[in-house]
Amino acid sequence: MKQAPELIFTSSWKTARACLVSIAVLQLAGCTVGPKYHPPVVQAPSGYKEVGDWRPAQPNDQNLGGSWWTIFQDPQLDALEAQVNVSNQNLKAAEAQFRQARAALRYNRADYFPTVTAAPSATRERTSGRRPPPTSVFDGITYNDFVLPFSVAYQADVWGRVRKNVESYREQAQASAADLATVNLSMHADLAVDYFQARSLDAEEQLLNSTVKQYEQALELNESRFQGGIASEVEVEQAKTQLQTTRAIAIDVGVARAQYEHAVAILVGKPPAEFSLPPLPLTAPPPHVPISVPSELLERRPDIAAAERRVAAANAQIGVAKSAYYPLVNLSASGGFESSAITTLLNGPSGLWSIGLSAVGTVFDVGRRRGLNDQAHAAYDFQVAAYRENVLTGFQQVEDNLAAVRILENEAKVQDEAVAAAQRSLDLSVTRYKGGVTSYLEVITAQSAALADEVTAVNILGRRMANTVLLIQALGGGWDRSSLPERPECCGKLASSSGSN
Repeated sequence: MKQAPELIFTSSWKTARACLVSIAVLQLAGCTVGPKYHPPVVQAPSGYKEVGDWRPAQPNDQNLGGSWWTIFQDPQLDALEAQVNVSNQNLKAAEAQFRQARAALRYNRADYFPTVTAAPSATRERTSGRRPPPTSVFDGITYNDFVLPFSVAYQADVWGRVRKNVESYREQAQASAADLATVNLSMHADLAVDYFQARSLDAEEQLLNSTVKQYEQALELNESRFQGGIASEVEVEQAKTQLQTTRAIAIDVGVARAQYEHAVAILVGKPPAEFSLPPLPLTAPPPHVPISVPSELLERRPDIAAAERRVAAANAQIGVAKSAYYPLVNLSASGGFESSAITTLLNGPSGLWSIGLSAVGTVFDVGRRRGLNDQAHAAYDFQVAAYRENVLTGFQQVEDNLAAVRILENEAKVQDEAVAAAQRSLDLSVTRYKGGVTSYLEVITAQSAALADEVTAVNILGRRMANTVLLIQALGGGWDRSSLPERPECCGKLASSSGSN
């Protein structure tokens, strides 16, 4: 007696429902294996050693903001920095890596859901009339076979393997977002440093060119005195040597100036041949940078945030490794239709199905799972050490640049006094020379000392600007940990940035 189609499907639904209920019970009763994550403990000092009498940050200026370079109030710099977000290739590469990490997260997140496949086929076949066994009903028959099958495969996340794996990839994606912010901050800082170095060389070149004009006048004076019989030819040649030497130095400045201009071109995504940086001598001192307490550095620096997220990812991988000790619970189901005629393919009697529940566990693997667990713990320990080293390096970089900015500020004050003293010495030497009291050698010596002090003062100003930029970079620019995307797999901004508006 044939069983009615509706009775067949009723029976299959009861069986499927029983399997689904079993899966749900297993998942609810299951537990997530592996250690619960706690951020590594780091010891942050109460204050910076090199801060000196630096004014502490006020609540309204602790964050420099996304466009931190505007603190320098330089429109030319602002225009160049705006091009970094659009055209810098290193930034584009880091953004692509972040998108890659997001895609990897979405790929692994799909394990939360069953996989459904279909493999329709249509064949026409004739069997041999003499194939064994004899007297088969298909011997010598030509027939069609139309199949429309579907299959469903699902692995129940009873022990949290999938959850831990997705957690690990989510945290890796967040680390990649922080890496993107780190590259963003680095590119903007590199541009600012190169820009101020170029402007410092503009100031040095301006100083040297101005000095060349003074030396030209001094040479004319010596030539006039020589023609009048007051000065010797030796003094004329000394003045000429001084002039030509200074001209050569002024020309040599152009080598480094061109290199910094080319570096700026690359940072804004242009070939050097298509970029020009107009000369603009550096004159103004660097601005004051607000400094917050050291503990806030952990929230301000994207590289530290990236290192911490990698610790969390490694912790999740320990859970993945531990889940290997427990059996995998799989639900498989298949169904569809098969018929020798396409017109009857979707009829009830053409239906076919199967459903099953299985568990697979490893009984003996010669220590493979133990090795996997040891590897996961070692990877976690490595990331913890790397994170703590990153934090220490961050504190060092802030201290280094605080010291540089503070010491160079004091040095600049002393150097300004040296420049003023050298200029007075030069004025006195020129007066003595014109009065016939001394030789021109004394004037040359005073000129060399005055020029050297002025060049040093210009270089100190350039170093102060560069170290101020590096201090801002060491403090994390305008970035904040809240910029990290909580769910990078589905939505949210790229969080590139300290520089995005």
